[in-house]
Amino acid sequence: MLTQDGGAGRKEGQRGTVVSGRFQVVVTDSVFPHLETERRLLAEVGAELVALQAHREDELLEAVRDADALLVCFAPVTGRVVQAARRCKVIARYGIGVDNVDVRTATARGIVVTNVPDYCVEEVSDHALALLLACARRVVWLDRTVRAGRWDARDAVPVRRLSGQTLGLVGFGKIPRLVARKAQAFGLRVLAFDPYVDPSAMRELGVDPTGLRPLLERSDYVSLHAPLTPQTEGLVDEAALRWMKPTAFLVNTARGRIVEEGALVRALERGWIAGAALDVLPTEPPPKDHRLLRLDNVILTPHVAFYSEESLQELQRKAAEEVVRVLTGQPPRYPVNRVAGVSA
Repeated sequence: MLTQDGGAGRKEGQRGTVVSGRFQVVVTDSVFPHLETERRLLAEVGAELVALQAHREDELLEAVRDADALLVCFAPVTGRVVQAARRCKVIARYGIGVDNVDVRTATARGIVVTNVPDYCVEEVSDHALALLLACARRVVWLDRTVRAGRWDARDAVPVRRLSGQTLGLVGFGKIPRLVARKAQAFGLRVLAFDPYVDPSAMRELGVDPTGLRPLLERSDYVSLHAPLTPQTEGLVDEAALRWMKPTAFLVNTARGRIVEEGALVRALERGWIAGAALDVLPTEPPPKDHRLLRLDNVILTPHVAFYSEESLQELQRKAAEEVVRVLTGQPPRYPVNRVAGVSA
């Protein structure tokens, strides 16, 4: 439903008449309790805020027609949506990844695309470590056995000492670098694979650079931190899962489609790996009859690794600030693409 986030006296989700302003900024969708931060920042440049909860292309096509800017959470900003946004100057993603935005079409139309690459580094690194520790100490499995009426330490078998084991990081940007530092505090050896990062940057942090296959073969825990791109989609396929140790765990706080889901289900059912801890899935939410939901060696969280009260506030502020910068002729701080006439 198209709504205006109208401040005091107007509830989110109500339909209202949009008051004319210098700019129109459309929030395609959001998971936030309110949009007060965006409203305040945009009002300073005479921009009106129009709030949607749109999750399909057809819901967006008409709504974005007069938008000067889009603030986007998970909505599919496809090529058709970008073409329909005839006045748009900037598409600001609430988040790090931009796989739900057709960046190529936006660039061709001279639309700046921005993200917020540094808002949840602490949170995602913490969540990845929390999932790793839950696997290492069998926390979720033991909780289930106690709730089922069993109180037997033998249900923990086998658990290995964490110190001295090996963590493999797929990707070595801001988040996995912090994961590495935190994991080293637990005594884990850390490997990393990232073809776009100079190996010396890994070595400086006490991390051993390696190829993907040796990382998978040597690691007791594999944590995914790569962006979703044509090169990384399906990167963890059946062959990759078969390279992993049968005692190893896969942790994914990146994007669900980096892993071939059917191959992962087979790996978990057939014991190719010991288990998986997933904050992201190819389809979110998963269907109620999804096979992963029936497996005891899987931990699932609902795409919340990014979340803390502090990270949300930072995310909303930084995304809105990018819109303000572009609309007022300033260069964006976090550009994803290069647009003629706009300098970073």
